[in-house]
Amino acid sequence: MKDSEIINQKIIKNQEILYFGKSLFALCLVLGSMCLIGYLTTRMEEFAIGGYMLLVFGAFLNILVILGLLIYGCVYRSRLNECLKAIGILLINIPIAILYTAIGLNSLH
Repeated sequence: MKDSEIINQKIIKNQEILYFGKSLFALCLVLGSMCLIGYLTTRMEEFAIGGYMLLVFGAFLNILVILGLLIYGCVYRSRLNECLKAIGILLINIPIAILYTAIGLNSLH
């Protein structure tokens, strides 16, 4: 294999790690936004329940992915930087989830 092919494979693999982190972030963000906006516009309890379930299961899923990326980055040191970037993207969900929860709980009254 040529050196340029090896470098291209590493770049693609690193992009896949970032794409995975961005995709999971976007999925959680879109689902959370749908639940919040759905509840605020319709006042249907199903949206609030769905948002709560998303908060619980989304947190669990994100923690598992973060741990997996940390382990993967520690095993494959050359990809640690990309794993940490993906983890940073996933951690953006925390303040958004707190904000959405505060908005949802304040609108219950």
